[in-house]
Amino acid sequence: MIVGIDELKDVVDRLKKNSIILLKGNLASGKTTLVKEFVASLGVDSEVSSPTFSIMNSYEDRVFHYDIYNEGSDKFIESGLLENLEVDGYHLIEWADESLESILKSYGFSFTVVEITPKDDKREYNIYEA
Repeated sequence: MIVGIDELKDVVDRLKKNSIILLKGNLASGKTTLVKEFVASLGVDSEVSSPTFSIMNSYEDRVFHYDIYNEGSDKFIESGLLENLEVDGYHLIEWADESLESILKSYGFSFTVVEITPKDDKREYNIYEA
């Protein structure tokens, strides 16, 4: 599905409540933009920024936004954030990779993957369950 920013809400509406959402895409593909739209669609009044250096930001204790670009899957696990995925809420993880997917599956977590590909001034979102 290819959408512009105006149609991004339709993509957000397809994501499950209280779930883990892995966001994949190249640098500047729109991962943080998707999180911003997601948070806004829930009526959460928080400024959203990428947690590149802090690894996790929390918005009203119901949206948890992770960025594992700098630290990778191993640091995510070592930091105890795997246990945080059991907290009720939405867990959006930027820069998820196959290693993290494998770890999540081995612990019995199910998740949704959103692959983002820029197409001119729009984005293509490939969404699937894992």
